[in-house]
Amino acid sequence: MDEAFAVGVAEQIKRQAFAHIPRKGHERGLSIVVPPQNLVERAIVDVSALGVKLAYPMIDLLHALVATARSSLKSRCELALENLALRQQLAIVQRETKRPRLTRADRAFWVALCHLWPDWHNTLIIVKPETVIGWHRKGFKLYWTWKSRKRAGRPPIDAEIRTLIRRIASENPTWGAPRIHGELLMLGFDVSEATLSRYMPRRRKPPSPSWRTFLRNHTKDLISIDFFVVPTATFRLLYVFLILEHERRRIVHFNVTEGPSAQWTGQQLVNAFPYNSAPKYVIRDRDKIYGANFVRRVHAMGIEQVLTAPRSPWQNPYCERVIGTLRRDCLDHVIVVGEQHLRRILHQYLEYYHGSRTHLALDKDAPEPRERESVDGGKVVALPMVGGLHHRYSRLAA
Repeated sequence: MDEAFAVGVAEQIKRQAFAHIPRKGHERGLSIVVPPQNLVERAIVDVSALGVKLAYPMIDLLHALVATARSSLKSRCELALENLALRQQLAIVQRETKRPRLTRADRAFWVALCHLWPDWHNTLIIVKPETVIGWHRKGFKLYWTWKSRKRAGRPPIDAEIRTLIRRIASENPTWGAPRIHGELLMLGFDVSEATLSRYMPRRRKPPSPSWRTFLRNHTKDLISIDFFVVPTATFRLLYVFLILEHERRRIVHFNVTEGPSAQWTGQQLVNAFPYNSAPKYVIRDRDKIYGANFVRRVHAMGIEQVLTAPRSPWQNPYCERVIGTLRRDCLDHVIVVGEQHLRRILHQYLEYYHGSRTHLALDKDAPEPRERESVDGGKVVALPMVGGLHHRYSRLAA
């Protein structure tokens, strides 16, 4: 029976190897060109050709099975001679055809045969064993791809909801999926919490508010301090120390010195906030002028220091903006003679700054709120300030 089975396998190999040789007559019906009379005739011809193309592999397989059954009636000597003849013909075909074309039915036959016959790889001539193993793996992959295909599930949510989820999550970094889900329900969006979690942005770090949020939440209890330098007429350098209150952008204190120190700087905070009126936070940079004496004095006053990152003046924006305003509006237009002269000029400018100069951040109001006058209040007059460098305009009652 083993010899008969081997003969059947050899017969199948022979038919696969000789499949590229053109057949006579109607057996190769695919090469016949039939001029159709209309579209219906052309469709009939195409379907017939497709049926012939699919039928040939099945016919070859059926012939192999019949040959296997017929070989069981032959003697051992006849089977050996037949195998020898088939192998010799296959050797001839292999010399002329480097790579014969195999159909899906041929591949399926060899994949099934490798599971049924342990010595299947010893009879391979037209393909390698690794090729058959690759066919099997490809079939395994296609099978599980088909089995795990996507089936109908929950419909996708609208792009508007996805955008809103990401927006709420970015604007509220401390909110989780339950909080955002509740907010969406209040807005009339019917979406599950599990679906919402899939569209939330992934955060690599723990949630933390931005600097802008931090400053807004602590403006009433927050001050900024900083130094800036002013050259004099004799080319000396004077250091101006500022303390800025964030709520109304008021400069609560300033002083001028030629040689600042940590003890002098700490004393300025004590002078600015007497009788337990100190704020809760102070923003400053990492200048060495804020030494150990300054740190002890600030700690004794109950003020918590918020240090900016190195070389990051934008983290102390209000103080930097005020210093720029002082330079553009006042100090760039005068020549400072000495400390007293600089103090007098700054006092005059701060009167204008606090009581008259409007600020964009205060809705075009001054740090010390100004009363809006009526159009019918009278004639508009100009009041010179800072030695005529700036003016305040008011209505003169008739």
